[in-house]
Amino acid sequence: MDKINNGLKSRELYELISLQPEIIEKLEVIGGREDLTQAERYLDGMMDMDTAQQSYRDLKAFFEEDTDQLKMLYCQLECARRLFRRYEEKGIPKNIYVDTMRCFTRFIEECREKHGRMFFDRGWWTYRQVSMNIFRIGALEYQFKEYEGDKVIGLHIPSDADLSGESVDASFRQAELFFGTYYKEYRYGKYTCNSWLMAPTLGSLLSEESNILAFQNRFDIIREDREDKEYIEWLFQVPADTEYIDLPQRTSLQREVRELLLKGGTVGSAFGIMDYKP
Repeated sequence: MDKINNGLKSRELYELISLQPEIIEKLEVIGGREDLTQAERYLDGMMDMDTAQQSYRDLKAFFEEDTDQLKMLYCQLECARRLFRRYEEKGIPKNIYVDTMRCFTRFIEECREKHGRMFFDRGWWTYRQVSMNIFRIGALEYQFKEYEGDKVIGLHIPSDADLSGESVDASFRQAELFFGTYYKEYRYGKYTCNSWLMAPTLGSLLSEESNILAFQNRFDIIREDREDKEYIEWLFQVPADTEYIDLPQRTSLQREVRELLLKGGTVGSAFGIMDYKP
């Protein structure tokens, strides 16, 4: 794969996002030994939000064998490396670029927590970051989306997010400045959030002072999905098929949810919406 010299080397990117040394070593082996020339044609498509999803799917199909999805990781990080120039051209601060691309490091660490070893399993999600569709701004991630035909900003809550009121308020202020400065043409009137952290069930499990409930209360809950089981992986950082009796009990919320599950209950997820108030 021919690398475009746009001011940021692969190793510099890896170090900027604090990528794990073990993963860096494996990526450098791939870069030195694998002939990924044929994969090159998918990269531009993955860097465009209109074509990113299909280009990711095409690249995944192209890699008939991809141990631990490290070839996909290598290619998506190559996209991230090339995006550095686009961020610079738009004048977007470097810290937003770094915080956004650190999703790769975070996801690999989550794999280690859940499975006891490091690998990459989130290529189906991270094509959004490498197509400039999602940005990490302070505590939260912000995505260009639509709701009922209108432009909105979709919110995502990273696993390491500080949900204190001060942190969330600061993130919203920074995001309003970000979109008002770098994406003036994108007119939006609402924020949306779809997450297990929005589930109404949590109201009976958490104290009134909970940061999670304070975040929920910013939104009008539009719909609930009690069948959604993704919260098990996010809350407990274990494989989704873990027996309930074996779920970790390191935090009070883990203990409460584990007890709820053992009694036949569930948490699910919910979709909420809030007005943008500039």
